[in-house]
Amino acid sequence: MADHPGREAVAAVWRIESARIVGALARYTGDFAWAEDLAQEALAEALVTWPRDGVPRNPAGWLLTVGRRRAIDGFRRRSALDERHAALARDLGDGGAVSGSRPAQHSRDDDVLWDPDRIDDDVLALMFLACHPVLPREARVALTLRVVGGLTSDEIARAFFVPTPTVQARITRAKKTLGAARVPFEVPAAADRAERLPSVLGVVYVIFTEGSSASSGDELIRVDLAGEAQRLARVLARLVPDSAEAHGLLALFELTAARFPARTGPGGEPVLLEHQDRRRWDRAAIRRGRAALERAEHTGRGLGAYGLQAVIAECHAVAPSVEETNWERIVLVYEALGRIAPSPVVDLNRAVAVSMAQGPAPALALVDELVADGALASSPLLPTVRGELLVRLGRVDEARAEWESAVRLCGNTRERVVLLRKLADLG
Repeated sequence: MADHPGREAVAAVWRIESARIVGALARYTGDFAWAEDLAQEALAEALVTWPRDGVPRNPAGWLLTVGRRRAIDGFRRRSALDERHAALARDLGDGGAVSGSRPAQHSRDDDVLWDPDRIDDDVLALMFLACHPVLPREARVALTLRVVGGLTSDEIARAFFVPTPTVQARITRAKKTLGAARVPFEVPAAADRAERLPSVLGVVYVIFTEGSSASSGDELIRVDLAGEAQRLARVLARLVPDSAEAHGLLALFELTAARFPARTGPGGEPVLLEHQDRRRWDRAAIRRGRAALERAEHTGRGLGAYGLQAVIAECHAVAPSVEETNWERIVLVYEALGRIAPSPVVDLNRAVAVSMAQGPAPALALVDELVADGALASSPLLPTVRGELLVRLGRVDEARAEWESAVRLCGNTRERVVLLRKLADLG
């Protein structure tokens, strides 16, 4: 899209403002799927008009005006006397929605239609809609990245290593499902919002997790994907300022992303925590993360799962070295995390912390409980950790078998190289 100054402007504005535009159009029309189509039509018109006539003074307002005029045309086609048409047309002149026409740069429409206070509600409503529990998780992720993040189907497909038609099908099915379920476009009432906020946060968490530790491909970190999740988390923290979990999620992202610069070497190879140059950690991100964590604590609601993970990330961020990290505190926090959000991954991470605080033997006992339960059977994480512990206990042959298993299960090229190097070092 961005090969001309006008097109570059379209791409930039769309990335920043698409959620507000789709949200506003959904509010005007009451039809989310149609609103997305209208926004896309406005985007297509901008791609023709802006390179030719220049970027309007209020680009987002221009897109919204065109989208709304298209909506009015649609209502006119559906019913000339439709009550909704009359309400929407009240502030607009006739004939302004001709394809290819250029809205006046100083038109009153830009000022009349653009209501920043209301738009924030629209973005929040859009996030709750895209992350509605009626949708499967994959569809929530795709729809959120599309309508809230402004990513194209191609970009989402590249991010999750799936074919573009798969992403398009997920988005199409999601919109049909929302329509069939008659999910309204609205910010849920406070009680419903609290109930559905975890779904929204969970989707953003999934996006960041995939960006922070890519499950496949040849990159260890998908900075673009993680960055998009950080942006969404900042939006959420601003829109639901009384949510400890929203601030906790943002804190976790900031503190985790702070280590990105040191997690890979010049060739993109992974750099383990004990070998990272901590001078390369992003100190500004650490300060932002700690500030977000403090805000989460000040809500008075107690830290949830994301906040506790942020506390662990903070322990790493402030430690001068691996040896001087407060591993005892990390163990305690993992124990708390395991009580409110139990999962095999939490148990495995707790085992790693136990190995650093108390030694490999008690940690191996915890890992073996996971093995006995059949947990994480398809993940390379468990054999990787078990192999590390066995090496520290001098059980080299068993460690080799674990790492060979981890190599077979590992879908990320960079991580597989690290495992193969460890195997080679065993001799």
